[in-house]
Amino acid sequence: MISRRSSFKAAAGIAAAATLGIKPSFAADTVIKVGINLSLTGADAESAARIANGAILAFEEANAAHAVKGYKFEAVKFDDATATAGQYDPAQAATNARKMVSDKAFVAALGPQMSGAGKAMAPILSWGNLATITPSSTNPDLTNPKFAAQYMPAGKAIYFRTVATDAFQGPNMANYMADTLKVKSVFILDDSGAYGVGLADAFQGQAEKRGIKILGRDRLDPKATDYAAILTKIKSLNPDAMYYGGVGQAGVKLVKQSYEIIPKVIKAGGDGVYGADILKGAGFPAVDGWYATNASPHVTEDPKVAKFSEAFHAKFNMFPEDYSATCYVGAQVIIQAAKNLVAAGKPVTRDAVRDAIGGIKLADSLIGPVEFDEYGDVKNKIISVFQVKQNKDKPIDDMDAQFRYVGIAPAVS
Repeated sequence: MISRRSSFKAAAGIAAAATLGIKPSFAADTVIKVGINLSLTGADAESAARIANGAILAFEEANAAHAVKGYKFEAVKFDDATATAGQYDPAQAATNARKMVSDKAFVAALGPQMSGAGKAMAPILSWGNLATITPSSTNPDLTNPKFAAQYMPAGKAIYFRTVATDAFQGPNMANYMADTLKVKSVFILDDSGAYGVGLADAFQGQAEKRGIKILGRDRLDPKATDYAAILTKIKSLNPDAMYYGGVGQAGVKLVKQSYEIIPKVIKAGGDGVYGADILKGAGFPAVDGWYATNASPHVTEDPKVAKFSEAFHAKFNMFPEDYSATCYVGAQVIIQAAKNLVAAGKPVTRDAVRDAIGGIKLADSLIGPVEFDEYGDVKNKIISVFQVKQNKDKPIDDMDAQFRYVGIAPAVS
């Protein structure tokens, strides 16, 4: 599925229309190109495929329904991961951003998946006036007005999100640990990436406020193979819990090795450990018991979302995750922005789409109401908590079966 190209083909009735001498409506349709930049190679590729497919489904549905009269959408995938890095590569992400910006046919983008890629892309997208909607990158700096000169140099918001940021994900999980898990002490790890460091920082700040004793903090090298030394150190400190800020490359190894060395310690992380990559890469019993958060509402088990989940599985033969839904909604925002412009008699240009996205209000999407603040952050900020509990009757990559939803993390008051 990862290498699969998206293509949008004509409806089955084309032959009949041609016979009747009716010009097919799509023949003169103007193409709206949308880039989908995700980490399609390496440690996070499994999740990337599920995220991308959410957008592809939305665009194919829009084309089939002729949602925007006179236009059709063409999704183009960009991979910001490299074999050398083994995960996202900021240099490749920047290259992808330049490619999109230099092609005027691209009027919007979706992604990136990772905040480290986002920090490389945002300045380029800003100067190119190309709006992107990320379904999963959560580092707060990217939309923080204090860093506008760095990530928004052209002045207008171009980095939009359909997820909350780590300013909520980290602290809210610290609250969950304090209130629900009754954690009194914790050791914190990060993977040195923009996402992992920022998430761990945010978690640590709130954990300290809640009176959780920080027994130490260390940094993992994602390319290292052996974390036994640091895990043995953690074992000697005997914390109630270990918290990991980071993504799958280090995460898979951490899950495996921590099971061997500190099996009874409560283990938790952010959305970097919420994914099929962790389930399949670490396997059971190592991953059993881990807690993870998602920076969005949990919707894939909601009966109201069953139609989406069924269509997704039927088309791609894989199960959606919540970030499949946030990407689907991100695509819907772009579709609605184009639809609004056409209804107002305005051209669907890059600048116009950027401004239209900023003013979008979806009253009832898969993830609830969607509206952005002036900096591009979604106003609905919900952090969902899960715990891995093996369901042997379901496939290992069935996210709803293996990640048991335990509720919404308590918000910081």
